[in-house]
Amino acid sequence: MSTIVPLFPGIPGGPELLIVLLVLVLLFGANKIPKLARSTGQAMGEFQRGRNEIEEELKQMENGDEDDEEDEETTTATSTSTSTSSETN
Repeated sequence: MSTIVPLFPGIPGGPELLIVLLVLVLLFGANKIPKLARSTGQAMGEFQRGRNEIEEELKQMENGDEDDEEDEETTTATSTSTSTSSETN
């Protein structure tokens, strides 16, 4: 019987984590690490917002085109009335 060896044995422990942090400080400097972490967090937030928008659009598509047709009619009527009112001013 053969044993299965996992590709990633686990999360790095204490010594490995300290080595990774030391390398990060050497590469980026102590002043730039908070900026790097902040920009990474913002990028992850943007990614999640985009993913949520796509999921909502897919759900709307699954619900049917009937809702979309009603929305398009409302949007067209609203844009027509606003363009007409702006032309009169």
